[in-house]
Amino acid sequence: MATTNNSVLRQLMNHRSIRRFKEQSLTEDQVDQLVAAAQHASTSTFSQQYSIISVTDPAILHELGQITLHPWLEKSGHYFVMVADQFRNLQIAKRAGVDPFTLHTTDKFLAAVFDTAIATENIMVAAESMDLGGTIMGSILNDTKRVIELLQLPELTFPLLGIAIGYPADEPDLKPRMAANLMHFQNRYQPDQGDDLKAYDKLIATYYQKRGSNRRTETFSSHILSELGRSHQVRADLLDNIKDQGFLLN
Repeated sequence: MATTNNSVLRQLMNHRSIRRFKEQSLTEDQVDQLVAAAQHASTSTFSQQYSIISVTDPAILHELGQITLHPWLEKSGHYFVMVADQFRNLQIAKRAGVDPFTLHTTDKFLAAVFDTAIATENIMVAAESMDLGGTIMGSILNDTKRVIELLQLPELTFPLLGIAIGYPADEPDLKPRMAANLMHFQNRYQPDQGDDLKAYDKLIATYYQKRGSNRRTETFSSHILSELGRSHQVRADLLDNIKDQGFLLN
């Protein structure tokens, strides 16, 4: 890939997940700036269908560390939980005496998921522009019922992602992405015939063998197969928990 003088593109292309942080909390001003960056993200129909919870209680952080199996989140400079949220719009409907059925539909659940994910990425991009680093964590889905209880989430809300943000204590090697032709197509889906994926497997294997820490023998394909081999009971309650929160009722 050609180098670029565009500082935004350079930052995006140098993203790496940070899991080791210096013992330094973010300031209130930094947190406010990250939240403001999220608020200016694109949002479906300008409905702003998400909320952000800053988790600062050590007891809750500890339990989230147990749920995610990543206790290092407790040592980050700040921890956000990103919540798909139609509850706020439900209150608007109730006050106006309007049927809120649409908010319970699959369509509106997906819209809230999209809004939440886009806002999450804005936080990460903003954090990296401030010389911070972090990791977006889908592992809060390991026990969504407990996360809902911990954060006292009302109906028509659902915890989707955590974000651990802080001052990086190391600089992990940049993990190579697959070639663009494996995921960028013209006009129609174009399945790979195998050769390009084999080349990517070789690239990933070399990366894992040469990187500075946590070296291992793995390819992209073996990673995907490992994901497929996990117990069918992992997060098997997700659909029920989403419905219990009042979504997907159509």
